[in-house]
Amino acid sequence: MGKHTVIFTPSGIRTEAQDGQTVYDVALNAGVDIQSICGGMGLCKRCQCEIDTGKHAKFNLDVTVENIGKLTPTEKKAIHDGELSDTRRLACRAKIRGDLVVEVPSDSREAESSIHKKSTPIDVPLNPAIRLYMVQLPVPTLEANPSDGEALVAALNEHHGLCVRPTHRMLIKLQDILRKHDRTVISVVRNDDTIIDVWPPSPFDLYGAAIDVGSTSVAMYVFNLASGQPVYEKAAMNPQIRYGEDLMSRVSYIMINKGGEIKLTAAIRGQIKSMLAEAVEKLALGPNQLLDVICVGNPIMHHLVIGANPVELGVAPFTLAIKDWLDIPAGRLDLGLSDTAQVSLFPLIGGHVGADTTAAYLTQIAIMENRSVLLVDIGTNAELVLSHNGKVTAASSPTGPALEGAEISCGVRASLGAIERVRIDPITKKASVKIIGHDEWLSDEDDLSNHKITGICGSGIFEVMVELANAELVDRGGLFVNGDTSGRMLPDNEGKSQKYLLLDRAVNPLYIKQTDIRAVQLAKAALYAGAQLLAESLGCEQFDEVLLAGAFGTHLDPKYVSDIGIIPNAPADIIRSVGNAAGMGAAMALLDRGHRAKIIEAVKHIEKMETALEPKFQDYFVGSMKFPTAPAQSENNQQRRRKRRRS
Repeated sequence: MGKHTVIFTPSGIRTEAQDGQTVYDVALNAGVDIQSICGGMGLCKRCQCEIDTGKHAKFNLDVTVENIGKLTPTEKKAIHDGELSDTRRLACRAKIRGDLVVEVPSDSREAESSIHKKSTPIDVPLNPAIRLYMVQLPVPTLEANPSDGEALVAALNEHHGLCVRPTHRMLIKLQDILRKHDRTVISVVRNDDTIIDVWPPSPFDLYGAAIDVGSTSVAMYVFNLASGQPVYEKAAMNPQIRYGEDLMSRVSYIMINKGGEIKLTAAIRGQIKSMLAEAVEKLALGPNQLLDVICVGNPIMHHLVIGANPVELGVAPFTLAIKDWLDIPAGRLDLGLSDTAQVSLFPLIGGHVGADTTAAYLTQIAIMENRSVLLVDIGTNAELVLSHNGKVTAASSPTGPALEGAEISCGVRASLGAIERVRIDPITKKASVKIIGHDEWLSDEDDLSNHKITGICGSGIFEVMVELANAELVDRGGLFVNGDTSGRMLPDNEGKSQKYLLLDRAVNPLYIKQTDIRAVQLAKAALYAGAQLLAESLGCEQFDEVLLAGAFGTHLDPKYVSDIGIIPNAPADIIRSVGNAAGMGAAMALLDRGHRAKIIEAVKHIEKMETALEPKFQDYFVGSMKFPTAPAQSENNQQRRRKRRRS
């Protein structure tokens, strides 16, 4: 009798219990991570645990079978029905009679989720917008005969402290479930205030999806909202590409073609619908189990998903239809989900700084707070968020598609066969390359017939530019250097310029041309100027850290990001990738309502800078065109520039 010591594993939480208390009540009071949707009433069978008997020298405890109460009728029935193994107990029924070591198995834990994607670990408290609550309603009598809707609302208040309202869907299903299941029902409650559905008592769980809608690809992550665990992920191309490679070309398509916005909206919604349907099928879910979807994307993708025409974003002053967090019944978007499902979209910061940037910022708020940190997502538009001295400012820079492979003569998307790494021998000037899908370095001297080398993608473009500079094949101003005798420099454009032979092969050799270098210079200068203006606006002289977000940033080597001179005063040791931060930010909001509230509030305090309107933008832009590691401009190249200006 009296007090007993209870150790919970694997958490290691040690606490004291009164004789006769249930394991569940003690666990709850001690903050132990353990599932229950019935509030410890013995209905849901989710608070399963194992009693570890024997001598535990580590804990100085001796646990015998007498230290736990006998099986209750509820547990015996659960074992008989196959809901509970004979090695486990229900924590809400098992009474403590002595010292215990209690293991909470992984399928019974729920309090926190650890998301890992592209080496970016994020620990998230589990507090989703939708939760399941199981209750058993009293049998009505002539003396006490409330409506079943009233009885359910009262039971949820009594056992779970909820003040909820019923919905039509719930009311028309409720009595049939109560009649067939001994007046026991699972309530599906959104935001602690609305019963959006009722289910028969069953082991089914809730699911949600976080979706990053990019201009090139769509990434989806599905989570079990009861456990917080990721259960499915999928990536697919954005079918809108057939209407334009980049965002502005898609806006142009809409401007030129009547009803173009309807076609682009149908295309992206159709892709999301297909991905959701595949997830439901692969996970063998019922039609009402996937009920929460969080979407993020750049402003144009955001508008097309919700069905808003994005043409205003194609011209100054780039006015948004909406900036705030938005909840939409899924049925209005025709995504093939239950009519109880909801789609939510992150808030936006400004005309070209969208919900994807907001979501990425959410993943890094704790890291950026009270530090000088620049968050960068490099794409057709580079989005930047800078924190310094407690202030946060965001901007976008029109980098164009060159850094992702477009506008480069041999540029391609990052797919199998694309060159992603480049090294140039400073003596022979020959290149070695690595391609996506192949681990070995390749060069002209290898048999390339077995490798379908498609071209060079974004990370390879960064590296080849720096390697050309380091090998003294281009000068600081970006012109090819005259007088190279390696045989790798060849005439181009009818002898008016030169090109570098990156990879020699009998059919379709790959070259880097002077126009390619110029396209990269324009892109990097735009990003540099935007970052410099942000830093100046906050009085930030040095970054503590530079974070690269997005799929593209994941593949960039910090050394080459530093050496190409795309970010001011950023040595390689302060640059790191944070992976697909936009998708992970969406997942954080999916799993935890607290993070939804955090980003909604945080966005209110982010100032938006229009870099194109800043008087110094052009000065910084021109000044950052150079390649810092290249040799100084040669006399011959100076003469070439003078001749070009005279012509």
